[in-house]
This record gives sequence, C-alpha cells and structure tokens, in this order.
Amino acid sequence: MPLRYLHTMVRVKDLDASMKFYELLGLKETHRKDNEKGRFTLVFMAPEGQEECPVELTHNWDGDDGLPSDSRHFGHLAYRVDDIYATCQHLMDNGVTINRPPRDGHMAFVRSPDNISIELLQAGDSLPAKEPWASMENTGHW
Repeated sequence: MPLRYLHTMVRVKDLDASMKFYELLGLKETHRKDNEKGRFTLVFMAPEGQEECPVELTHNWDGDDGLPSDSRHFGHLAYRVDDIYATCQHLMDNGVTINRPPRDGHMAFVRSPDNISIELLQAGDSLPAKEPWASMENTGHW
C-alpha cells in the first residue's frame, strides 16, 4: 500500500505576514490556488530544492474567528495513495473511522488516535464514484 507525503496545512490569519515569515525561514512560494467559490487561497511554500515537501498556508478571505487560537492553526497532514477506496477499506477493516469518505473518488479524511486530521488524496485522476463510498455520510469532523 504505497503512500507519498504531500504537505502539511496550517491556517493563517494574515497571508502576507505569514508568507514573509516563511520567506525569512528560506521557503519560497511554489504555487497558489485561489478558490472564489470557497473564498480561500492556498499558498504552497517550500525550501529551494525541496519543493516536494511544502507547507500549505490556508487563508480564508472572510477571516477566521478561531485564529490565533493555537488549536486552529494546524490543519492536517496529506498523503497521496494509489487506490483511495482500497486504502479507506483497509483502514476501516482495522477499526479506523472514515470521517470524510471518498465520495468523489478523490479525497478522504481520517483522524489519528491523537485526533490529528489526515487527508488522503487519490493519485492521478479521481476514481469513478462507487458504493458504499458514494452515499456514505461524514462521521464527526475532519
């Protein structure tokens, strides 16, 4: 069951100030995604030569009342998997709750025993939707 580390996500209140801080550490912006519908921006920053290990800065355009509370900054770890359905089934078979099932054949979330949110992303294109995943509801939060 191959796994590839993708990124660590943190929420930021002031995107410019946060980017300047990470730039001071030696990280550079590798890419950015603006989502008009969701009203957020994702900025990926990594050390030069280590672009495969970015930190994802998530900035909500309408603010985030939970910040700067320490509990709201850290978002999740992300891993790419070869078969999201097989991975989720393996986890479920071993007692792991799938908090956000891969209804879209692309993304799922689970939590570690210490309540760390883990995002699982399908490698390549999304898999076709299939049951039981397509109609499975969220459990808890992710």
